[in-house]
Amino acid sequence: MKFDTLKQWCIKKKWWLAATAVVLIAYYFCLPKQLFTSPTSYVLEDSNGDLLNASIAPDGQWRFPYNAHVPDKFEKCIVAYEDKRFYYHWGIDPIAIGRAVNQNARGRKVVSGGSTLTMQVIRLSRNQPRNIWQKMMEAVLATRLEFAASKKKIIALYAANAPFGGNVVGLEAAAWRYYGRKADLLSWGEMAALAVLPNSPALVHPGRNRVTLLNKRNQLLNKLYRQHTIDSITCQLAKMEPLPDQPLPLPQEAPHLLDLFRRDYQQQKTDEPTRIKTTLQADLQHNATAIAERYHNAYKANGINNAAVLVLDVETGNTLAYVGNIYHPSDPELESHVDIVQARRSPGSTLKPILYAAMLNDGLILPNTLIPDIPTQIAGYSPQNFDLGYDGAVPASRALARSLNIPAVRMLQQYRYERFHSLLQKMGITTLNKPADHYGLSLILGGGETTLWEMCGMYASMARTLIHMDQYKGKYDMDDIHPPNYRLNIQHPSKYGLSKDGLLDAGSIWYAFQAMTEVMRPGEELLWQQFSSSQRIAWKTGTSFGFRDGWAIGVTPQYVVGVWVGNADGEGRPGLIGVSTAAPILFDVFRLLHTSGWFSTPYQQLKKIEVCRKSGFRAGELCDEKDSIYVPAAGIRAGVCPYHQLVHLDRTGQWRVTEACESPSLMQHKSWFVLPPSQEYYYRSKNYYQQLPPYKPDCLASLGQDKAPMELIYPRPGARIFVPVEIDGKPGQTIFTATHRNNATKIFWHLDNNFIGATTEFHQMALHPAAGKHIITLVDENGERIEQSFEILDKERE
Repeated sequence: MKFDTLKQWCIKKKWWLAATAVVLIAYYFCLPKQLFTSPTSYVLEDSNGDLLNASIAPDGQWRFPYNAHVPDKFEKCIVAYEDKRFYYHWGIDPIAIGRAVNQNARGRKVVSGGSTLTMQVIRLSRNQPRNIWQKMMEAVLATRLEFAASKKKIIALYAANAPFGGNVVGLEAAAWRYYGRKADLLSWGEMAALAVLPNSPALVHPGRNRVTLLNKRNQLLNKLYRQHTIDSITCQLAKMEPLPDQPLPLPQEAPHLLDLFRRDYQQQKTDEPTRIKTTLQADLQHNATAIAERYHNAYKANGINNAAVLVLDVETGNTLAYVGNIYHPSDPELESHVDIVQARRSPGSTLKPILYAAMLNDGLILPNTLIPDIPTQIAGYSPQNFDLGYDGAVPASRALARSLNIPAVRMLQQYRYERFHSLLQKMGITTLNKPADHYGLSLILGGGETTLWEMCGMYASMARTLIHMDQYKGKYDMDDIHPPNYRLNIQHPSKYGLSKDGLLDAGSIWYAFQAMTEVMRPGEELLWQQFSSSQRIAWKTGTSFGFRDGWAIGVTPQYVVGVWVGNADGEGRPGLIGVSTAAPILFDVFRLLHTSGWFSTPYQQLKKIEVCRKSGFRAGELCDEKDSIYVPAAGIRAGVCPYHQLVHLDRTGQWRVTEACESPSLMQHKSWFVLPPSQEYYYRSKNYYQQLPPYKPDCLASLGQDKAPMELIYPRPGARIFVPVEIDGKPGQTIFTATHRNNATKIFWHLDNNFIGATTEFHQMALHPAAGKHIITLVDENGERIEQSFEILDKERE
């Protein structure tokens, strides 16, 4: 009998143990892994954690993401007002429950509740009807939450999710909406006013029921005084503070970066908070925005409506200011929602310094190598300089400083546009994603599209490479080539390590930046460098075809600043030129930044050689004026000066002679700087140039064809010419241009063997040949003759 009783007891005990285990397991797993799943606002903060901007959550609520930090004032206020034994109970306060039951029974209505802060957190997370059953569930889940989270976290969960009236949820949003500043900066009176709101957010909504709100706030302040949390003076002063009025707008800095963060976040499909601490500096962001706005007000009279500014830190690539556009959302015609920093636009001439550095890097040119600047047509492509003029020949550095188009195209032809396209992609320009043939030689003049973001990133990578030369002991780190970053504390992964070669060597980059300092600043004299207060800046402007985009990019060892001006819809405007619209903004932004020194000369990456002073090439034996300069290491392979010739003169030095007409004993020999006739024609009008003396008359008969002094400048051999219709509807004309070393010589012009005229000194002829192929023939009065074929295109046929 006893055995049966014991057996039954054991069976019952097992059932009790099993039931208990089930209950405990259910209790353990009853708390959701994530209590709150409501959508949150996207929040943008600067590098110090101060709010820059925020967007309303998808459900229409101002609800900031969870923040573990809770101001001490709020913690003291909410505990005193809602749950004074919060730190002593395990989620349920029996004393508060007993008091609530007693008060409600006496009043025969709900006078007070017995919910603890922990239970309120559970209620806020579940959003269920308020009844006895739900109260019991909240009590169970509250005890479980007490096991799972610290008191600090429970307070933080409450602060992030409690309702504060209207569509404002959470302490952070409430502080900004009602007081216009972060919660940490609120006073005792302001914090007390917010602390009483979650208890009855509809009843005491700011702007209504002012007396009720005032009484509740003051009662809480009195309670804090009785608890010795605040002294009497603080209490009295806090009671005198005004109550919050209508909700205030949140800060609206960097709205386009906020949109970029939202897009990036949604593409990543992450569970991370919708809050980002950026690398932006709030003061710089605000001031850069104000500068862009000021110039917008000046430019809008000309129909130029949009502008963008980007400021990067060179060392880290961090974004310090991001003005994506003029922000006037109430005016849809301005299209201020377009983020110009990320928009693909024609870069104009802003790629020219990269080509200059690349050619120095490969030894194809030296810093001041003469580049032809003459009428040019390459496979039907005829670039023009901005001023429609020609220099004949111009030093490469000066061509860059003056942003001449024809020398740039000729340089790209020599470097090859396929290589340049590949280099730009390696430097971080991802938007040039079509084959190189799609862009051709026009790539150097803005024939492709890129973004202000990638352009500034590329220049920052170049500057970073240069400033790291000493640190890396003359080696290169390919990890220095990386895009800009706007997230704080993001480290770019190391993939390459140090190597002896870089995409561009330091010497080439240094020379490119040197050339970029020679550009005259808008509104300043050419000798601005002489003023010690002027910040030394390497800068480049760009203007796209049709005056649609104005660019300016500036570089110092510490900063890169990029500016774009134009219309978001691509409409061109007269006067929309980079140097006159974007450059003034660039220098105003640089005035906001700390001045810094200049890049150290990377002598370990340079070699000293002799160069011809007149041509900029490596000095040859005939070069009579030479300079010893440091050049990029590859410069030792650069070409030797082709322009100095040994000239034979008679005794007087006035005539050139040959052995066929003059005794060698009567000759004098002299080195002479001689440009090709097409270059000489323009060069001599802008530079000191000593022309070759003419041949002695009795020597002319002995000259061969290779000595011909005449050249047809335009059109070039095999040119295909399209002649546009003038504004009055009449067919346009083609200006044929030739040059002769002897200005006084007369040239006779023939078109298809028909004489059409003669010229002296200025050899130009305006013609209107019919569509089709033609031959132009020039004969000088000495019988020298040149012939060239060309084709006039038929517009209808083309």
